[in-house]
Amino acid sequence: MTNTQVQAQIFLADQRGSSETDFFRSYHTVNFDSYVAEGREPFGALWLLNDDTLRPGASLTMQAEQPVQVVLMPIIGGLEYAVDGATHFLKPGQVGVLSLASGMNYSVINPYPSELINCLQLWLTMPEIGSFPTVSQINFDLSTPNTLQPFLSNVPGPDPAGFIGRFAGREEGTYPIGPLAEGEVKRMFVFVLQGAFEVANRLLHEKDGLALTYQQEAVLEFEALSNEAILIVLSC
Repeated sequence: MTNTQVQAQIFLADQRGSSETDFFRSYHTVNFDSYVAEGREPFGALWLLNDDTLRPGASLTMQAEQPVQVVLMPIIGGLEYAVDGATHFLKPGQVGVLSLASGMNYSVINPYPSELINCLQLWLTMPEIGSFPTVSQINFDLSTPNTLQPFLSNVPGPDPAGFIGRFAGREEGTYPIGPLAEGEVKRMFVFVLQGAFEVANRLLHEKDGLALTYQQEAVLEFEALSNEAILIVLSC
């Protein structure tokens, strides 16, 4: 039976915005920079989800437009990132989390002389609290199959807000929603990094996203439809 208390919107990969220069190419799941499309507005705290490819030796500098938690996730190759005069390195299986105040800059750098790199950049808006910037690196292990692993914590709360998992074909998973107070909503964003999934009875392929807004306690259900399928689940 369909849960009428869930609103859903699919963000198809082939309808993403894009921008390209001599040194990088970026695909935008939600509106970013000069890409503005109806129905692609930021969702909850998720303000940016870019799929970036940098050419050898290239760097990309970004400026926070408001207090944000920046998540950098290398997909192919490692990357360097620089913030507040310090440079850090990430390899696949790690994320860098930067808490930045409005107006702060950071750079993403391809450190290799002859190889492309690919990474995800996410911005999650947050309250203007504490001191900035703060930088942390979190490891996750996709060699453990068929389970969601936390890679991101809420700001300022301690509960995990981001999960990633690798699933074999026909493996199923769930994520609990709630309980919710009267009038409270819970926003979840699901992104298929690799392969195909059925999520909340909707078919998603690689780089598709799904925004879900829950108005009551529920269970988010998903099933991998291909081997080595990788799913990201965000509470936002």
